[in-house]
This record gives sequence, C-alpha cells and structure tokens, in this order.
Amino acid sequence: MAVKLRPEWTALAVVGALAVAMPLVLLLPGKAGKAPPPAPLPAPIGAGTMPVLARAYERPMFGTAEPAEAPSDAPQLVGIVGRLNVDAVALVKGSDGTTRTLRVGESADGWSLASLAIDAAFFTRGGERVRVPLPIEPSGAETPPAQ
Repeated sequence: MAVKLRPEWTALAVVGALAVAMPLVLLLPGKAGKAPPPAPLPAPIGAGTMPVLARAYERPMFGTAEPAEAPSDAPQLVGIVGRLNVDAVALVKGSDGTTRTLRVGESADGWSLASLAIDAAFFTRGGERVRVPLPIEPSGAETPPAQ
C-alpha cells in the first residue's frame, strides 16, 4: 500500500529545505551573498543656495521667541480667577485706571477677550491679536507684613 503525501506536508518539506539551505548558499564564496557597490549619490539640488547651518541654530524652536509687546492701548492684565475653560475671568485694568472682570467674549476699551491661558490673556481687535501676560513680580520681593 502506497502512502499518499498531503500537499500541506509537501509544501512544508520544501520550505524547510529552503530554510536550511539558504544560509549555506549565502556563506559560499563568490558573488552570492555580496551586495552590489552603492551607486554614487547625486549632488543635492540647489546646493549653492542652501542657508548656512548656523542660521538654523539661531532661529527659535517651537515658537519660543519672546512675544511682541502688546500695544499701549490694550488692557493690562491684573490677574486670572477661576478654572480655565470652565468659569475663568480676567481681571483687567482699563485705560481709565479702573479694574473690572471680563469673561471670554466681553470687551474693554475696544479689545475683546478671546481666550485665557494660565499666564496670559489673548485680546482681539479687528484682525489684530495680542497676548497680554500677567505681570511678573521680582523674585526677591517680599510681601509686607500685615498690621
């Protein structure tokens, strides 16, 4: 009685034989297993017009440059009270010297409060958008004792 081989077993035997033979073929001396020499790289396009690398290091990364000064007529930010994106309001000093609270969307001196951040307020007027930071106290400043 003859044994019938199933096609799966035949395919498995062929693949196994190749797996064992391939490393031996690659290790034989000769051209088998040697990569062709790399082709020379062409010169980059516009190589003479590339900027000096030092200028790239001088640019700020991720927009970390100091922000531009806010216009003198923009409201001065005194403080931010509340939870951002929930119920925060900005305490601003207007041009007349009075301090008032503004919610996002409200206006003072022609400037509309667009959004609040943890350390600044963003105002818009027409197409102009400015960032007004919180005032920074000197690091050595101490609060006067209560009397």
